Amino acid sequence: MFDVQREELMWGDRKLVLETGKVARQADGAVVATYGETSVLATVVATKEPKPGIDFMPLTVNYQERAYAAGRIPGGYFKREGRPSEKETLVSRLIDRPIRPLFVEGWRNDTQVVVTVLTHDLENDPDIVAMVAASAALTLSGVPFMGPIGGARVGYINGGYRLNPLVNETKEESSLDLVVAGTQDAVLMVESEAKELSEDVMLGAVMFGHKHFQPVIEAIIRLAEKAAKEPRDFKAPENAEVETAVLAVCEAELRAAYTKTVKQERYAAVDAVKAKVVAALCPAEGEQKFSPEKVKAAFKEAQSKVVRWNILDTGTRIDGRDVKTVRPIVSEVGVLPRAHGSSLFTRGETQALVVATLGTGEDEQFIDALEGTYKERFLLHYNFPPYSVGETGRMGSPGRREIGHGKLAWRAIRPVLPPAHEFPYTIRVVSEITESNGSSSMASVCGGSLSLMDAGVPLRRPVAGIAMGLILEGERYAVLSDILGDEDHLGDMDFKVAGTDEGVTSLQMDIKIAGITEEIMRVALDQAKGGRAHILAEMAKALTAARPELGEYAPRIETMQIPTDKIRDVIGTGGKIIREIVEKTGAKINIEDTGIVKIASADGKAIKAAYNWIRSIVAEPEAGTIYDGTIVKCMEFGAFVNFFGAKDGLVHISELAAQRVAKVTDVVKEGDKVKVKFLGQDDRGKIRLSMKVVDQQTGEDITDKIKAQRDAERAERGDEPRGEREGRGDREGGGRHRGERRREAGE
Repeated sequence: MFDVQREELMWGDRKLVLETGKVARQADGAVVATYGETSVLATVVATKEPKPGIDFMPLTVNYQERAYAAGRIPGGYFKREGRPSEKETLVSRLIDRPIRPLFVEGWRNDTQVVVTVLTHDLENDPDIVAMVAASAALTLSGVPFMGPIGGARVGYINGGYRLNPLVNETKEESSLDLVVAGTQDAVLMVESEAKELSEDVMLGAVMFGHKHFQPVIEAIIRLAEKAAKEPRDFKAPENAEVETAVLAVCEAELRAAYTKTVKQERYAAVDAVKAKVVAALCPAEGEQKFSPEKVKAAFKEAQSKVVRWNILDTGTRIDGRDVKTVRPIVSEVGVLPRAHGSSLFTRGETQALVVATLGTGEDEQFIDALEGTYKERFLLHYNFPPYSVGETGRMGSPGRREIGHGKLAWRAIRPVLPPAHEFPYTIRVVSEITESNGSSSMASVCGGSLSLMDAGVPLRRPVAGIAMGLILEGERYAVLSDILGDEDHLGDMDFKVAGTDEGVTSLQMDIKIAGITEEIMRVALDQAKGGRAHILAEMAKALTAARPELGEYAPRIETMQIPTDKIRDVIGTGGKIIREIVEKTGAKINIEDTGIVKIASADGKAIKAAYNWIRSIVAEPEAGTIYDGTIVKCMEFGAFVNFFGAKDGLVHISELAAQRVAKVTDVVKEGDKVKVKFLGQDDRGKIRLSMKVVDQQTGEDITDKIKAQRDAERAERGDEPRGEREGRGDREGGGRHRGERRREAGE
């Protein structure tokens, strides 16, 4: 019934299996890929007819994780998967980016790639398996896809590269988490997070990954030879004639338009040229030789050629810069008075208003992943409103672009954050893009670093980011530093590098052509290093390191360690005690299972009060120590004093004052604030306190003063010191008690 075809290979130290022909047979292409015990199903479907009226390729990639893949039931009320998680969105982008450039030019058929995680062994991340499966499904589908591609994850452990490290190795041992994808000949996509590694190490990791996914590409080709469908009957449209006609009408004016350095003026001039071309080649009356759609598409091609020719021929870019110069930078901090930390980073016509907010453990984000639920203490959110590019548009929940750009900035900054045990705060950074003309994600990195330092977060070092571009025509190429939006749109590469003055923390690369060589990547990394150093120097004009104190409105957090067997005592039955502490002190309290207690408040007195309260619950009073207390009850034989958190002790009537006390209430009454000395516990475990040996004004221990005063009074009366008299009596009586001698004498 099933015509199943398989390919197997040992990839790294695990088996990779590609299988088709059994599942999802009505899709144009379907492959189940299994690596270790992680399996994904990738399907491809493309419509039979092109989508009318569009000038782009309508490709959609959906990566979806199912909770059953890890033997879990989804959380929440509905107990089923809902909107895509952040990881699902990011992996969808991860697959989309390397496959999109490989579709034949002019393909306008709706194409959908759906990748579903079927099983997850909690060791092999499904993202790489998903990328391989999608590549294989596309190669089998018959759509005009000029692949296949391969992909791999590269770690850097103990000074060596590791192919496809396990999930726990990536998190706990590796100083690099890099994903690379490409064809047999070139690299198409890179996504990474690194702990300040050098450019040479990063480039070595890219090439290591490219080399080691070649066997995967070969396996996909072998599978396609056995199971691929016949290629679609598709021929790319011939546009040479219309492109020649468009250039003839507009080349000179288009070149003039691209000399305008102000973005809005340039866009207005280009729009005017475009309107002239459409009017000339698509007249309202008479015969139209070319359709308006073809003319508009050819005009976009003409724009690209004009910009690219200018740069390669003259070395001068749209805004008049050479290929290495970074646009003017203005860095400001503390721009929002009540924010914990804030910055305004402006680079040319790109601007990010970035705000840092500090919170407590209660503010950590719960992530419900296939691996289980975990908490994240560092959040970075990126917002791109339409006004930032002078347009109107939909406002709503963040889209794939916002999530992807935010994650890139998150990866860039996270390696320099202080560990939680040194800085026990939840940290949220929000980047509001207020202007955009090139690399707002890298502006978010720069502004994010400044806002965190303004908030007093002790970053290891400041982080800056820069976006690089590429113009490649045959053997000629130019690498561009700090690209504009037009250079990104009309160029061949978007290569973003973030890091400190010590090394790279994040690298992301997307290629719009068939790939680039190691030489071009090396040039781009070296040029980016110089640009990053320049940006860091400009940022240092605003702030060079974290402020020594937290912002005025930021919460203070005090940590303490308590015995784990005392956690229940602090929380109380049904949380009664901890709620009382919070209500009466005003501090926020978070208790971890390890016994670490975090106490947070903007008021230092509230923190101290909560700290002392908790300490009094878990600690024991020390003998001989003086404590502040409150009289809670008066009895005939003494007064009970609350002196150590919830602990009460008895001050016997003989310990109330130095002189004889006839009635307890002659000295104290309920509610009085007193100072007591902890004398210890009696044979029954009852706490014994004393007021008479403590100066009630200063809190000084006056035991010695009382003794000296009594000795002086005895000397004045001619009495021997009590100790000597008792000692002699003991010697005379053979060590017997005086009471015994008296009884004997009476007898």
